[in-house]
Amino acid sequence: MKKWLGTLAGSLVIALTGLTAAHAQSAAKPQVVRIGFATPGVGNDPVRTGGYNLALAYTDGSLEADLAKDGIRVEYKFFKGAGPAVNEALANKQLDFALQGDLPSLLHRASGIKTKIVLGSNVRANVYLAVPPGSDIQRIEDLKGKRVAVFKGTNLHLVVVRALAARGLKENDVKLINMETASSTAALINKDVDAAFGWVNLFGPHSKGQARIIWRSSDDSLKFTRQAALLVTEEFAQQYPKVVQQVVKSVVKSSRQYSDESRRAELFALWGKAEFPDGVWREDSLGKPLKAILSPLLDPFLVARYKDAVDEAFDLKLIRSKVEIDSWFDRRYLNAALKELNQESYWPAYGADGRLLSN
Repeated sequence: MKKWLGTLAGSLVIALTGLTAAHAQSAAKPQVVRIGFATPGVGNDPVRTGGYNLALAYTDGSLEADLAKDGIRVEYKFFKGAGPAVNEALANKQLDFALQGDLPSLLHRASGIKTKIVLGSNVRANVYLAVPPGSDIQRIEDLKGKRVAVFKGTNLHLVVVRALAARGLKENDVKLINMETASSTAALINKDVDAAFGWVNLFGPHSKGQARIIWRSSDDSLKFTRQAALLVTEEFAQQYPKVVQQVVKSVVKSSRQYSDESRRAELFALWGKAEFPDGVWREDSLGKPLKAILSPLLDPFLVARYKDAVDEAFDLKLIRSKVEIDSWFDRRYLNAALKELNQESYWPAYGADGRLLSN
């Protein structure tokens, strides 16, 4: 009997050890990684490529292929409601990663949602101001008292406030009307607004003579560009650090491939599969090296813009208290990826003042 009981106990220990090991192995990797884009997709099988290095890894399938090696599926979610809609999904724990602009990210951080910024994506993106044909508005200063469309709550919102302030205008000096991108473009064409701030969505009306672009951030200062980054929830990062590392590595690897100037036409053709044709991206990227457009770096420029955004959001009473920024940026995954892929000195870094630090 004692011998039998000993054998049984040993078998139970082995079984429990096996179950524990299996559980630990399962916990080391999720079955699915959920990634949210603060932009709408195009088509039933959504395509989202324009301007984002993360979206390149999505569109060419490299991120899915890399994670599939470990039996992990990738689930992409696209949000027409942009950053605010992504925040709702984060609050409901429906996402693990999110591509999001600075202002909505600050809003979720201020509300207690815990995330880490792990990768720059669509940093220093151009902003444009357009008016209807025949408008007497010639510059930003002329917007005082005018009806101006802007997608509030997104990273465009603070750029507009910043650009107005640089001309001595406060937000209440202008009648800012909250409109998402498609509605803003339609309102401009129909002359329901006097002007509209936007991005490449304004090139279409401009090329057709339905609107006239009168200001470009590329002709002004990098401080008037839009910033976005890839975030991961702290909960996911603590539970699956190796998966976070793989996601970051995949995006960096894909960004490097398409940053080769010999692939510029190929890159724009790929971006042209999204909601705007490739010619739009060629115009938007004039004078900008692909390495600057696709850079994943979390450089001093990006950190400075997030700190500016905190002050501006607080002044606008969008947040009740100023949130801390420096510890939000977690460079461990990016630094490891850059080292492994031999890209530590490849990407251009910019200082807080927008000046190039390195090539």
